[in-house]
Amino acid sequence: MDISNSKLTRNILVAMVAGFVLGIGLNLLGLQEQAFVRDQILNGALGVVGDIFIRSLKLLVVPLVFVSLVCGTAAMDDVRKLGKIGVKTVALYLLTTCIAISIAMILAFVFKPGVGVETSGAEDYVATEAPTIWQVITDMFPTNPVEAMAAGNMLQIIVFSVLFGLAMVVSGEPGQRILRVFEDLNEIVLKLVSILMLIAPFGVFAKITIVFAKEGGGAIVELGKYFLLVILVLIVHAVVVYPTLLKLLSGLSPIQFLKNFYKVQIFAFSTASSNATLPITLETMEKKMGVDNSVASFTIPLGATINMDGTAIMQGVATVFIAQISGVDLTISQLLMVVVTATLASIGTAGVPGVGLVMLAMVLNQVGLPVEKISLIVGIDRILDMVRTAVNVTGDAAVTCIVAKSENQMDVASYDADPNSVG
Repeated sequence: MDISNSKLTRNILVAMVAGFVLGIGLNLLGLQEQAFVRDQILNGALGVVGDIFIRSLKLLVVPLVFVSLVCGTAAMDDVRKLGKIGVKTVALYLLTTCIAISIAMILAFVFKPGVGVETSGAEDYVATEAPTIWQVITDMFPTNPVEAMAAGNMLQIIVFSVLFGLAMVVSGEPGQRILRVFEDLNEIVLKLVSILMLIAPFGVFAKITIVFAKEGGGAIVELGKYFLLVILVLIVHAVVVYPTLLKLLSGLSPIQFLKNFYKVQIFAFSTASSNATLPITLETMEKKMGVDNSVASFTIPLGATINMDGTAIMQGVATVFIAQISGVDLTISQLLMVVVTATLASIGTAGVPGVGLVMLAMVLNQVGLPVEKISLIVGIDRILDMVRTAVNVTGDAAVTCIVAKSENQMDVASYDADPNSVG
């Protein structure tokens, strides 16, 4: 059984709806604050099931990225292709991020989400200091690859995997023997992905129930204009910008893309983590999209690390929102600074829940807005984080398809096939 199984997908959708209904129900009745419900059900039984689900997905990330990327790099007939693929991928990721935050800020100025919002709530958000871009570049290169894998440092794992794969290419027959071992390992790891999908409906139900039981709808009502605007821009970016770029730059069908990929979006929504969704994304790109492993194994892990379009959208809307409630008129130079800062800040940030707030603090500091105002949107950020993660992984997939098509590393017949018939 794997993600392409229609019965599994149906069960996951049912689990999402059931979790939402139960979570909202508990919140509306105030039961989430009762000791038994809080400690034994939400933080207890459901918490364990949800954590096992996320841990099972994260269990696969490091071995899958390392093995798959080594295979992809070592199998290249021309190692210069890796450089071309890298340049195209990073350029497209930065382009889509720049477009995302620009659209977000334009619509924020049009709809004015911060006008009329009461700001008397506690403002106790403490910003976490983020590394400089130069430190990020330096930290990409590991001093100890085992330590990098233990810590799950994705950029360091990518660099080591590529170097290891290149060394196999120039090693001749010994490298080819090791490549065959890695190809077998890759098949085993992908089979493990399919096995762990058996618990997916239970994990999704648990995670969705916990989120909506704790968050409820109160904060959404209070900040409804901000919440709805972020959702609107996320949807526009996912169903308009990505399909348009896909069609213009590759000629591939946007409708077929969404048919092939919507199940991954469900996983991304439920986990709110690009890294936790990475095994599912990579499997889907190779099996359903027809993308060659030599491309997907590089672009997908890199995207999970540096491609944060959904987060950039939140930053764009939130920056204008905070400026409006603070009575600050942003200048053209400040607006450009927001675009540049948010785009560069996406590089090197880990694909885990909550990273968007750290990046937002960087942006606010650059334009002199009060970082403590972030506390006003923290209450609904967990729910928005789920939606924007789905957008992030969609961007990873769209860019991967564009790059693979441009390099003739894509089986278009597999891409155009019925996704439910692909095993």
